[in-house]
Amino acid sequence: MTANEFMFGVIPYIAIIIALVVTPIRYFSNRFSYSSLSSQFLENKQLFWGSVPWHYGIILILGGHLLGLLIPQYVLAWNGVPWRLYVLEGTGLALGFLTFFGLIMLILRRALQSRIRAITSVMDIVLLLALFVQVVAGVWTALFYRWGSSWYAGAAAPYLWSILKFNPHISLVENLPLMVKVHIVGAFFLVALLPFTRLVHFLSVPIQYVWRSPQVVVWNQQVNAVNK
Repeated sequence: MTANEFMFGVIPYIAIIIALVVTPIRYFSNRFSYSSLSSQFLENKQLFWGSVPWHYGIILILGGHLLGLLIPQYVLAWNGVPWRLYVLEGTGLALGFLTFFGLIMLILRRALQSRIRAITSVMDIVLLLALFVQVVAGVWTALFYRWGSSWYAGAAAPYLWSILKFNPHISLVENLPLMVKVHIVGAFFLVALLPFTRLVHFLSVPIQYVWRSPQVVVWNQQVNAVNK
């Protein structure tokens, strides 16, 4: 077995199996740990400058990756017009820098704030390091390997679909640049980390708020003022 076969043909399935098996075990054994374990009450200002750009940046980037996976032919068609390609690439790079800034702020917060450092676990450190490598690899790719959105739609997306079809086409990605390979393997490493870290909190997003019935909120201070 070659290194490429292991990285792109074995690691993805190991990561997916770990996530699918351990995630429900954690949920049913300790469902209250399905949160980001917020430390906002310990320090709020620096958290804002880290959390807001990080979440906005990473959500939009993941959304773009998802679109490239689901409709790669439309991405390639969009990129067929130069100015649209420049807009897409420029937007992706800007979001990458936004995400990187937010992550650096979160890392500095945990490193410099003694109260935050005291509640930081080993898995918090592992997760932050993994995210740092992943974001750096993504930004590096956007900076030094042009038209990443096109090769993602033309090579990475078909490779990911081949993984899901249990017939990995390693040839699609084995000749990509080193940092691109790091980015791909790093994504599967994060999938494997999912059930062991606070990363799992994205599974507990309260999407039921979208369709639940409106709630009546009573402002006690106003009620008391009226009663007086």
